[in-house]
Amino acid sequence: MSEDCSERILAMRAEERYEISQLKKEKMNLLKLIDKKNEEKISLQSEVAKLRKSLAEEYLRYLTERDARKILIGNLNELRYQREDMSLAQSPGVWGEDPVKLTLALKMTRQDLTRTQMELNTMKANFGDVVPRRDFEMLEKTNMDLQEQLESLRADYEEVWKEHELLLQLHMTTLKERDQFHFELQEIQRTSTPRPDWNKCESVIAGGPERWLILAEGKNSDQLVDVLLEEIGSALLREKDFFPGLGYSDSVPAFLRFDGPVENKKPTKKEVVHLLEDAWKERLAQDQKESFPNFFFNFLERRFGINDAIAWAYTIFENIKLFHSSEIMSHFYAVLIGKRTESVYISQRETMSQLLKEMTNADTQNEGLITMEQLSTILKNAFPLKKEEQIQELMEAAGWSPDISSTEVLNYRILFIEDEEGQSEPFVQKLWEQYDNEKDAYLQELKQDLGLEQTDDVSLWNMRVALMNIDPSLDKQMLSTYLGQAFQLPVAELPLEEDEKQGEIVVKLETALDRLRMADTKRVGPRESEQAS
Repeated sequence: MSEDCSERILAMRAEERYEISQLKKEKMNLLKLIDKKNEEKISLQSEVAKLRKSLAEEYLRYLTERDARKILIGNLNELRYQREDMSLAQSPGVWGEDPVKLTLALKMTRQDLTRTQMELNTMKANFGDVVPRRDFEMLEKTNMDLQEQLESLRADYEEVWKEHELLLQLHMTTLKERDQFHFELQEIQRTSTPRPDWNKCESVIAGGPERWLILAEGKNSDQLVDVLLEEIGSALLREKDFFPGLGYSDSVPAFLRFDGPVENKKPTKKEVVHLLEDAWKERLAQDQKESFPNFFFNFLERRFGINDAIAWAYTIFENIKLFHSSEIMSHFYAVLIGKRTESVYISQRETMSQLLKEMTNADTQNEGLITMEQLSTILKNAFPLKKEEQIQELMEAAGWSPDISSTEVLNYRILFIEDEEGQSEPFVQKLWEQYDNEKDAYLQELKQDLGLEQTDDVSLWNMRVALMNIDPSLDKQMLSTYLGQAFQLPVAELPLEEDEKQGEIVVKLETALDRLRMADTKRVGPRESEQAS
């Protein structure tokens, strides 16, 4: 045990070191990416600064050249005006106009020119620093691009920073888990006992090594302990000639009420199994109004007579209490002492009968053979609520494996055969296992929907609402059956949906769940999310 734990710890440490090294590499890559992005940002900022400086220089040169051009134009106009004045003064008759009139017009024109020049100077003063729209739009576009790149880099940095923080938290969590596993390993090494050598049982078990190999095949240590206890218990049981009577108190089941020694009939395990099978057949043939313990005792009276009935009741009870590995014995014992309702066993028998009927219908040649594909189709139609993984588990229990073709044939009849000691095939065992797992998951989902602790009280109204929430396909009859089982009320006495008394009927949540676990409680239809999909 300690070696396995040590190997698991070493493997986990190796995996830890590998994950930490991978995280460190990823962190270094991210840091390099951040540095690269920062360098690109600095390069772009320097390029923008150079462009702005170049633009300012170009704009100053443009203003200088523009002012020089305007001065030259003004000088040129002034020279032209002077030449015209001289021409007019030398030959006043050339234009046919009065020189005084022309001189006045020239004066007015010069005044207009002066006023225009003043307006021009004012515009220069007001708009000398204005950037041309085209240049402004280009610079604005460049600035927007740089802003977007900056925001993108900032977002990348934030994301990398968050991932870094997450990795730090993950690292701390991993360290805590490592310390916890190390502590658990030390605790296991301190308290664990050596793994038992089960081969030692070969010499003490009846039948020798061959029988022990058959009994121990495919079983873990806990199951082997049960097998060993059954073998030891059966040997002790055979040595007993009498059982002590339990008396007539109310705590004693009705079929065991007797005072004095009771004879041990010492039947074989096969005889007990056959007797239980006959009891179930007779029970299923009746209307089942009589309580199961009373039926059991009456069955023994009819079978063995009044005088021997109590002896057989004690004998069978001690046998079925001992053999937990036998399915028919463990089921019969659970129903007999009230830990499970007989509806569970009846429902499973009906399910297996229906499966066998469907397979027989698919066997058109009546050879006892169907293909793996037909088996898969029958299972999916019979169990529409099972997941694909559960269907595959049933297929594997029936003998399917990935390397087997879908056209491979299967002898379906052997899936439902029980041996002489009442042990069924792996296919039926897997059906029982999935049934119990599905019931536990259903009740756990019910508990989560109620949002209560095990010791809290739950009202009938809250239970009704929660059942409809997790299983919307429940009809009124099935819902009433579940509520009656949970609150131990006859269906006819349950208050109606609108009745306010529903809130007054309460029971401990743990008690209600245990009662539902005893009965044939299962999901009727898909969940709301599955219905929508």
